[in-house]
Amino acid sequence: MCGCIPVVGSRQGLESVWGERGVAEGEFSKPRAMAIDGDDQLYIVDMTGRIQVFSPEGEFLRSWRTPTIEKGKPSGLSFDRQGNLLVADTHYFRTLFYTPGGKMLRDRTIGGVCGHGPGEFNFVTDAVQDSRGNYYIAEYGEYDRIQKFTPEGEFVLQWGGHGEEPGQFIRPQNLAIDERDQLWVADACNHRIQVFDVSGDEPKLARVWGEQGAEPGQLCYPYDLALDGDGHVYVCEFGNHRVQKFTTDGVSVGCWGVQGRREGELHNPWALVLDSRGRVHVLDTYNHRVQRIRL
Repeated sequence: MCGCIPVVGSRQGLESVWGERGVAEGEFSKPRAMAIDGDDQLYIVDMTGRIQVFSPEGEFLRSWRTPTIEKGKPSGLSFDRQGNLLVADTHYFRTLFYTPGGKMLRDRTIGGVCGHGPGEFNFVTDAVQDSRGNYYIAEYGEYDRIQKFTPEGEFVLQWGGHGEEPGQFIRPQNLAIDERDQLWVADACNHRIQVFDVSGDEPKLARVWGEQGAEPGQLCYPYDLALDGDGHVYVCEFGNHRVQKFTTDGVSVGCWGVQGRREGELHNPWALVLDSRGRVHVLDTYNHRVQRIRL
């Protein structure tokens, strides 16, 4: 269990909790990915294949479903620079594009074929876009790699591979891009964070940090990360049932959460986002809810 105790009721602690288990509007069934738009609206996908949109306070706004879910459900959400929602349609080997209102942009879909060739995928986990409009899409399974595509969706290159060496991955679960076009990767099953400079023609490994464990500064299945643009990265740890705040060099400066069902406790959280006010929204997956904290 994590050694960090949540600071409940203070500026650095719990602010709100909302959501409950169910399939009605505003309810969740194991929610597993989350994104936030420029208006601080939260987009959340759960195991029913629904994408639900909420206000920052948890008010249900609208929803839609991905085309088909028989093989599995999406496990990644993010926004591109045009404001389109990117959906990692994991078990259908593709990234879907939607308007914020839920209209699918079918001509923008990247992937859809299971394979190892250029533009083919195994289980897609996340996608992000750099300052030049290029897309980066991560996948796990047999290949554990990242592929780069032009703004038009044409394959450019790939890197990674299944393994523990720097530059390799074991389930690259989440991506983020910073203002310097550095690609951040939550290398989940290697219990670490990897950062690549993708500003040039070829990706260059900039740094790697993290090791498995439950002490502050260690990681256990980091499933999501978010950058605050002010020198910190927040990491959601599925295995440690907590959120941890680091400097961008990997120095832990705080953590929040212990395993449990009560308010202020977490059970296998999958995702987090930061809003415009610096508040952290945590997707408390196996408690079927969202908790908002400050850390």
